[in-house]
Amino acid sequence: FSAFFTERRNSTRSRQKATHPPRRTSPANATCLLHNSSKKSIPRMAASSLSSPLSISNPLRRFSLHIHHLSKPKPIPSLILCSAAKMNGHIYRVPGLDEEEMDSVAGKTFERYALPSSAKRNGKGTAIVWFRNDLRVLDNDALYRAWSSSDTLLPVYCLDPRLFLTTHFFGFPKTGALRGAFLMECLADLRKNLMKRGLNLLIRSGKPEDILPCLAKDFGAHTVFAHKETCSEELQVERHVNQALKGVGNGTKLELVWGSTMYHKDDLPFDVLDLPDIYTQFRKSVEAKCRIRSLTRIPISLGPTPSVDNWGDVPTLGEVGIEPQEVTRGMRFVGGESAGVCRVFEYFWKKARSSPEIFRRLLRRCLCVYIMLYDLLKVYKETRNGMLGPDYSTKFSPWLAFGCISPRFIYEEVQRYESERVANNSTYWVLFELIWRDYFRFLSIKCGNSLFHLGGPRNVQGKWSQDIMLFESWRDGKTGYPIIDANMKELSTTGFMSNRGRQIVCSFLVRDMGLDWRMGAEWFETCLLDYDPCSNYGNWTYGAGVGNDPREDRYFSIPKQAQNYDPEGEYVAFWVQQLRRLPKEKRHWPGRLMYMDTVVPLLHGNAQTSGRSKSGGFRGSHSGRSSRNNGRP
Repeated sequence: FSAFFTERRNSTRSRQKATHPPRRTSPANATCLLHNSSKKSIPRMAASSLSSPLSISNPLRRFSLHIHHLSKPKPIPSLILCSAAKMNGHIYRVPGLDEEEMDSVAGKTFERYALPSSAKRNGKGTAIVWFRNDLRVLDNDALYRAWSSSDTLLPVYCLDPRLFLTTHFFGFPKTGALRGAFLMECLADLRKNLMKRGLNLLIRSGKPEDILPCLAKDFGAHTVFAHKETCSEELQVERHVNQALKGVGNGTKLELVWGSTMYHKDDLPFDVLDLPDIYTQFRKSVEAKCRIRSLTRIPISLGPTPSVDNWGDVPTLGEVGIEPQEVTRGMRFVGGESAGVCRVFEYFWKKARSSPEIFRRLLRRCLCVYIMLYDLLKVYKETRNGMLGPDYSTKFSPWLAFGCISPRFIYEEVQRYESERVANNSTYWVLFELIWRDYFRFLSIKCGNSLFHLGGPRNVQGKWSQDIMLFESWRDGKTGYPIIDANMKELSTTGFMSNRGRQIVCSFLVRDMGLDWRMGAEWFETCLLDYDPCSNYGNWTYGAGVGNDPREDRYFSIPKQAQNYDPEGEYVAFWVQQLRRLPKEKRHWPGRLMYMDTVVPLLHGNAQTSGRSKSGGFRGSHSGRSSRNNGRP
């Protein structure tokens, strides 16, 4: 920035007597700390614009410019935190690119990871690729094997009616409206991307074990390729399909391919049934003894397809029995592989490039600027425990859950970033979180259905309540504890909740309310965009003390969590808007007159009765170690 600083200095001297009224700016791609140097210099931003827990002590690049022609700065009364996205009542599209830019970014990404045009396929006949939770073209091993083993390829997606039934124990919808809509967007985008490569996507409603054998017979397919799953319901479908294909009589085989993890199952330094019971042991072992395979490159042209009279339409939610729901506040995630690769581009690359322009605009507004110019990835480890806004964490998890992007693609992009920009703790920490996701996937193989049992993999015996009224207060965000209520409202409104929030609401349901943890897990199954059974139930057993957690009594104190991660109550005031009129120090403890009664007393650290300890924390509070809810990087 040295040349720019000189330019700015010369420009300032030529306008020493000029005055600049405050101008609105939207620092969409940088996080900055603005020092109020006089009462009139900068108006305080709306409190709702604050969405990051960053503090000035974070290890970010800081530039300080003092504009000497203005009056001498007065004592700084406050810090104003500008976030990568102002959460002031708007709906924020994730990724934040427009359609034209998304098409451009996706196209360039597909080209970067394409197989050379000289690659030849040696197979004969027709192969079917059965898409499941792998709704992507890039790094799709099942798609590549189907292409290479055939001269005609038929992509198929089966809208299994079992996806839209109810959960096993408590009868909640298995697929909520927001995840259902996200799925339909994924299918539409997959079809578009396949058509660009000379294919199409055959969409049929029905059970795969009924649809695939008929297609195999009609088109004379020699093999059905698909990605392997790990949990009981999905494994049962695989068995049914395999058995039904044997009954067709033309020798069609089912070939299942592993492709859902960063570390391949066959490369583990131990049998998956001997998986370590502690995550740290697993991580250290695979990091020391395993390599991550290169992603599978896919040809630009994948056709032809067999002749199909009716490829089928992407259904509306009403056609699968779901009442549509619109996102009215917060983040609105866009489904599909194109959106997924664009989110990676946006988080790793784009927002860093636009920081200088934000810097220029901010200089025109303030007396003294402390601006943190950073790539979002560069500071991920410092910001990942935020709760408000789209950019405190990667938000890759919805696309990972549907297989729109693969963990190996993220790994490749991290490697490219480290090569072209910087390698640090934050770039490693994205991979650290993906290893958590791998761990829960492998754990589901080892534990089997015990992952869904009340006592969990360790068969813990305990007394659990199934009080419906208590559960509904938690589900609806009416517990009387703003940080719980805000998180639950965000979940039901957007289909997303921060990693920190998931830990807090899990601990509250299990420890403070004493409820059956499976009630929470099944409600998450209904609502979460990024639901997958391995990560969801792995994390709930972990949080409930019945899974692979070396500490059985892990407790997240509400006062401590509120103090550490929402100290000014900005997050709770965004989602529980009647709290906005309260002083910031009252937002987490507004009392029954300003909010509502609390449904249960806290097990530890009730700030209303116990107060603060001399150390600055709350008595009886335990901040808890970070768990990996849904394996989200």
